[in-house]
Amino acid sequence: MGGMNSDLLAQLAPAHAPAAPGLWPPAPGWWGLAVLLLAAVVALVFWLRHPVRRLRLAALRELGQLEQGGADDAALARGLEHLLRRYAVARFGREPVARLSGEPWIAFVAAHGGAALSGEPGRDLLRAAYGGQSRASSRTVWLSGARGFLRGRG
Repeated sequence: MGGMNSDLLAQLAPAHAPAAPGLWPPAPGWWGLAVLLLAAVVALVFWLRHPVRRLRLAALRELGQLEQGGADDAALARGLEHLLRRYAVARFGREPVARLSGEPWIAFVAAHGGAALSGEPGRDLLRAAYGGQSRASSRTVWLSGARGFLRGRG
């Protein structure tokens, strides 16, 4: 070992810091976050543009106009019946809805969220819509049942 320098530390290169990490390519966590963000944006666009949601919002707007219109019970009943029919045909299709009338129609509305219209309130709505007499207390029940049907809740 005579030919080697005894001071091995003197032979080492000077100390230096490693290079700073670059901005590209991002770490896997950033890729995951980007994918989640993209999925959230796509879901939001789909949710906002979904036809059933737009249909529901338009129907609820029309229900609000009927409610604020101050019409008599017969006019309100006709407007509600017409709105509920159009919404049901657009939402559930022509085949299951178009032929329903009377009790089967009221049962359909009640089964799809308009539970407040089941029984006598629903029959009262149909009577008033088609020229019969209605009870004065039915107005709020009709609006509640229509709102429940349009929202799809009981």
